[in-house]
Amino acid sequence: MMSLNTNVSSLQAARLLTQSSSALTKSLARLSSGSRIVSPEDDPGGLGQGVRWSAEINRNSAANTIVGNAVSFSQTQDGFLKTVQDKLDRMSELSVLSQDTTKTNGDLSNYQTEFTALQAYISDVTNKTYNGVTLFAASGIAVTIDSDGVTFALSSADLAGATSTGVLNAYSGISISTSTAAYSALNQIKTAIQALANMRATVGANISRLNLTSEQLEVLNENLIAAKSRIMDTDVAMESTEFARLNILVQSGTTMLAQANAQPQLALTLLR
Repeated sequence: MMSLNTNVSSLQAARLLTQSSSALTKSLARLSSGSRIVSPEDDPGGLGQGVRWSAEINRNSAANTIVGNAVSFSQTQDGFLKTVQDKLDRMSELSVLSQDTTKTNGDLSNYQTEFTALQAYISDVTNKTYNGVTLFAASGIAVTIDSDGVTFALSSADLAGATSTGVLNAYSGISISTSTAAYSALNQIKTAIQALANMRATVGANISRLNLTSEQLEVLNENLIAAKSRIMDTDVAMESTEFARLNILVQSGTTMLAQANAQPQLALTLLR
C-alpha cells in the first residue's frame, strides 16, 4: 500500500535506527570506561556480585595491612631479644670469669659493675613499646587475619615472666661479686638463656604464621579480582567487534531512513 499520510517504512526504519544508535552508544561507553556494566540494568545480578566482591577485596587488603604491621611488631620483638641474647651471653661469660681464683677483689668488682649494667639494660628492654603497644607483655596481641574479622592471637614473649619461662626472674637477685656467687649465678643465667631461646622460637613461629596468612590473603585477592574482572570488565576484543557491527548498522539505518522518507514522493508520480 502506498500512502501519503502514513509512512510505515519510515517509522520502522526510525525505530530500528534508534535501537542501533542506543546500542552503539552503550558499546562506546563500555569501550571508553572499560566496564562491561555501565548501567545497573545491563546485569543486575552481576553488578550486585561485583559490589560484594569489591568490598571483600578492600577488607582483605585492610587485613593484610594489619598482618604486615603484626609482622613488623614481631620482628621488632626479635630485634630486642637478639640484643638481650648478646647481653646474656656476656653475663654468662662474666659468671665464668668471676670464678677465676687468680682474680683480685678489685677484678671481681669490675666484673660486677659490668654485670649490673647488663642486668639494667635487659630490665629496660622489658618496657619497650611499638607504636605505644608493649612489646613484651604477659599475653599476646590479637591480629585480624581475614575479611570477616577473624583474629589470631600472637604467642606472648614475656621477658619478666615466671622463672621457668621468663628471662628477668630466671636470674633475679644474683651476683658475681665472689667466686661462689658467680658459680650459682652461672646456673641461673643458663636458665635465662634457655628461656630466651624458647622466646625467640615463639616469636619466629609468630612471624612464620603471619607471613603465611599474608600470602593467603594475597592469593585470595588475586582470585577475587580475576573473578570480578570477568563480570565487571569489558572484553575489548569482543566489544570492538560489536562496536564495528553496530556502527555499520547505524550508518546503513540512516541511509535506509532517508530512502524510506523519500517513498511518499513516489506516490506523487501517480498523481501527475
